[in-house]
Amino acid sequence: MFLNTLLLLFMLPVCTSRDTMTPSSPIKVGDSLLSTKNNFELGFFNSDNSSKRYLGIWYSKTPEKAVVWVANRDNPINDTSAVLTINRYGNLVVYGHNNSDIAIWTTNIVSLQATPSMSAQLLDTGNLILVEENDNRTTLWQSFDYPTDTILPGMKLGLNRRTGLQWFITSWKSQDDPGTGDYSYKIDLDGSPQFFLSENSTKLWRTSPWPYRTEPSALSADDNTYTYVDNQDEISFTFFPKDPSAIIRLVVNRTGLLQLLKWNQENLGWDEIWASPIYRCDAYGECGVNSKCNPDNLNRFECECLVGFEPKSPTNWNGRNGSDGCLRKHVRSSTSCPNGEGFLTVTRVKAPDTSKAALWWEKSVSGRECEEACLRNCSCTAFMNIENTGGEIGCFAWYGELTDIVEYTDSGRDLHIRVDSIYLTKNSSKGNGFLRKRGMRAVLISSIAFFLLLSLSFAYWWLKKKHNNKYEHAESRGDPDLPFFSLSTIMAATDDFSPANKLGQGGFGSVHKGQFSNGQKIAVKRLSTSSGQGLEELKNEVMLIANLQHRNLVKLLGWCIEGEEKMLIYEYMPNKSLDSFIFDQTRRSCLDWRTRFNIIIGVARGVLYLHQDSRLRIIHRDLKASNVLLDAEMNPKISDFGMARTINEDQIQDKTRRIVGTYGYMSPEYAIFGKFSMKSDVFSFGVILLETITGMKNHEVYQEGTSINLIGHVWNLWKEKRALETVDSLLESYVHDEVLRCIQIGLLCVQEEVKDRPTMSAVVLMLSSEIALPSPKQPAYMFRISSSTDTDLALEGQGSYSINQMTITRVIAR
Repeated sequence: MFLNTLLLLFMLPVCTSRDTMTPSSPIKVGDSLLSTKNNFELGFFNSDNSSKRYLGIWYSKTPEKAVVWVANRDNPINDTSAVLTINRYGNLVVYGHNNSDIAIWTTNIVSLQATPSMSAQLLDTGNLILVEENDNRTTLWQSFDYPTDTILPGMKLGLNRRTGLQWFITSWKSQDDPGTGDYSYKIDLDGSPQFFLSENSTKLWRTSPWPYRTEPSALSADDNTYTYVDNQDEISFTFFPKDPSAIIRLVVNRTGLLQLLKWNQENLGWDEIWASPIYRCDAYGECGVNSKCNPDNLNRFECECLVGFEPKSPTNWNGRNGSDGCLRKHVRSSTSCPNGEGFLTVTRVKAPDTSKAALWWEKSVSGRECEEACLRNCSCTAFMNIENTGGEIGCFAWYGELTDIVEYTDSGRDLHIRVDSIYLTKNSSKGNGFLRKRGMRAVLISSIAFFLLLSLSFAYWWLKKKHNNKYEHAESRGDPDLPFFSLSTIMAATDDFSPANKLGQGGFGSVHKGQFSNGQKIAVKRLSTSSGQGLEELKNEVMLIANLQHRNLVKLLGWCIEGEEKMLIYEYMPNKSLDSFIFDQTRRSCLDWRTRFNIIIGVARGVLYLHQDSRLRIIHRDLKASNVLLDAEMNPKISDFGMARTINEDQIQDKTRRIVGTYGYMSPEYAIFGKFSMKSDVFSFGVILLETITGMKNHEVYQEGTSINLIGHVWNLWKEKRALETVDSLLESYVHDEVLRCIQIGLLCVQEEVKDRPTMSAVVLMLSSEIALPSPKQPAYMFRISSSTDTDLALEGQGSYSINQMTITRVIAR
């Protein structure tokens, strides 16, 4: 007995997982390598919806199989005969199709023959290395040199100058297909090195130029250490988490989003630390050349020509489209380059695209030296002093047009732009200019300009004060920097609120289409005297939305309070609201699955911005399909912030006695107890998601002979694995797994318990990545009681009602 036990103990190590393979121990389907500390696993995998097999590496400590590297991503194997081995030439090779001699994938290194000392090892960093066990243990090949869609800590982005090998990542084709997709993130060495996110050959987003970072980005997150190398061997970027136990990765996903993700062990999901492009100013060249994009622009139009430039296409510019950029104005200067020119400063900006820029380093290059060097060359259009990561001072000088300038609130660098002398005197006293004064004449002219500006400022202050006293409700006007429009201007724009221009009716009042004299189209939201909303709601909306800036939020252009008239002026949305499409039999057929999916993601990102990324933490409280507006390209924009509330950073929820909103979209804890939180908006989003997929309204009955509403209908079919039966019959084609994933996310959002619902950051991550989803629990509001009273009051004794008296559902506690 003792002998048998002893033999068993000797045999135990044979049963443990291995991290190394040799020519005599290949990896077959079902086998795997497991790194020493169980961080990563290598083996063959296939998705739930595909029989195609791939050799890959994934995290072994996360519940879902988050694949970080794929070998044969563009050459899948269609059977179970796949095998990874080291062939007689010393290469790692994947064979398939019943182990034929045709390689599916190979490392393709030059080697005479395999030796018994050659092996492949999976390291705890996620790196698969092919080594030869000699005195130096030579690494012949490593997977870190050939990334797919993911960069792990220790992996490099950049270029190996000795071999010409470029380290970059490309997206998967789809959730189930790891083949090379359309989106890539790689370094560009034209001018000063920059990283570009691109869709095929189209640039989508750009980092600041190498080797410094000044804007918030994945390359400057607080919890990581970053390394930049630029020498004769390579130019590369690498990152490591400060906490060695942190699981973190940089991914370019299949929707074209670059994300820095961190594993949250508590929630068993990936938290998005950072992502781009998200905002409108993130888009490369959003405002064209010789202009800047300002995401906080108070006139609600992001694009602004640089001093000395004017819009190339004034018509487009007035129409709020700055993509054509700006041209230098033709002026008559008394002198010419170089003596008649100088520099004005644009503060706190992202440096322009450096493709047409020169950079030189010295131990210390002063601003004067940089300026004089640029001034001597008439082709030099701008300069910037910078400091690299080594503490050296350098000088950027741009030649030609300036592209992709973004203005920041509290970061960025000063950019000095070359202008004609006529603009130096005009801008010398504005407080944002840098002027090289040349002689007493310039000083005299500057002084005169200063006193003139001071006089104009006083006149403006006096007129504004007089204007403010004209109306009795001054305190309710909201943001004083938001443009005020006179009643006569609005009347002219809407043709005296002609019925022909009426777009719709809501809880606030009527909405009319209008057009200013410059051709700009607007939507005027006019407060009705019988409305459930009033001055407080109008003030709330102005104060909130005037401070918000996101491509998925509707833009507030201005306001008007005059006499009994109270109005808000918005950008015009030609496709009206989401409900006008999804609940209309004819118009719904125009919404294919890709359009619906993009609308879902856009709404999710807009809500995430309200909850997490805006200056204020905002709960909308009235999210519904009719408050999602659609622009000309069917991009969604959340509207109607009259009922929105702000909460403190550390505040989880709030409570109110005045319950406002639309039943059918309201969470149970809010409708019954008046408790609202960010999870209340999550519930409303889940309803919008399910309505968008099904084309059905939540408050109607969908199972004959019962009182089951849309949520209950979807839930019952989901439990029976028949969820696809709820998909809108007008959808001719769609990706089944993508739709099922969205339905599951919708059910997660409408779960009855607040704590069970995901955050909006988790929702956005689930929609834009392939992470495993938890199983939803029973949702709230599975039933609708049909009654004549359902069209009015819902909470007895509260006196609360839907602000637009639509989609009312009686709340039944369970």
